Amino acid sequence: MKVKLLKLNTPDYPEILSQIPSAPKQLYWLGASPVELLARPKIAIVGSRKATPYGRQVTQDLTTKLVHVGVVIVSGLALGIDSIAHRAALDAGGLTLAVLPSSLDNIYPPSHRGLAEAIIQNGGALASEYAGHMEGFASNFIARNRIVSGLADGLLITEAAAASGTMHTARFALEQGKTVMAVPGNITSQISEGCNNLIKAGATPVTSVDDIFFALKLKPQKPTAKKLFRGSELEQLVFKLIADGVADQEDIALQSSLGSAELSSTLTMLELSGHIKPVGAGNWVVI
Repeated sequence: MKVKLLKLNTPDYPEILSQIPSAPKQLYWLGASPVELLARPKIAIVGSRKATPYGRQVTQDLTTKLVHVGVVIVSGLALGIDSIAHRAALDAGGLTLAVLPSSLDNIYPPSHRGLAEAIIQNGGALASEYAGHMEGFASNFIARNRIVSGLADGLLITEAAAASGTMHTARFALEQGKTVMAVPGNITSQISEGCNNLIKAGATPVTSVDDIFFALKLKPQKPTAKKLFRGSELEQLVFKLIADGVADQEDIALQSSLGSAELSSTLTMLELSGHIKPVGAGNWVVI
């Protein structure tokens, strides 16, 4: 895929980002059309790089429920909460946008190259204000955070310490006039101290996804995201046929060119994994 260069004050530059203080003069973009992706509701989810099991659980839960109603998840591809949010969005069949502290040809952290590729392959996008061969220098992280909040309608912090880069993102969001939300945490946990402090300072406390809908005035309709399917080559073939409306098992066998035993085994695996179900008379449907 070709990297797009979006320049400030040009029609293809994201309008939502052009309105923030210190908007980047250019944005390098890879993946889904910025116009189409950013036309959806967008929530930035960020937090600690040292996520606890609690932070992981609430991030996965809230992210999943958000993408199920068509919300795009924006984050920074970092270790911890950021990557958990990206992965949860992908696992739920949703769309996610990652803003890098490095150039798009130099994924940072390197261990998340596979995650970055999955974001692109599943309809999301990567963005950076840096030209080629730029490393993820320390100064870039804070600068990146203003773009993360700038591209979103609101900011959700699910777990963060009092002194962390996440607090910079919260400050940027406030300066940009964005709604800041935080998940309350254990008062004895240093990793939740930042969230608890933000709530005391006026951030919207989030204990369920409904708090996010209310804070951002979102009126979710019925789920729009499709369940992301991962399976063997044969399972993908059969699943696609059923998803396309080929319900009868004999028709599936004919179009897949699979033998009776092989098809039966594949259908069983798809049923056990929760992707399809029988509806009688040898017919199958996607769940």
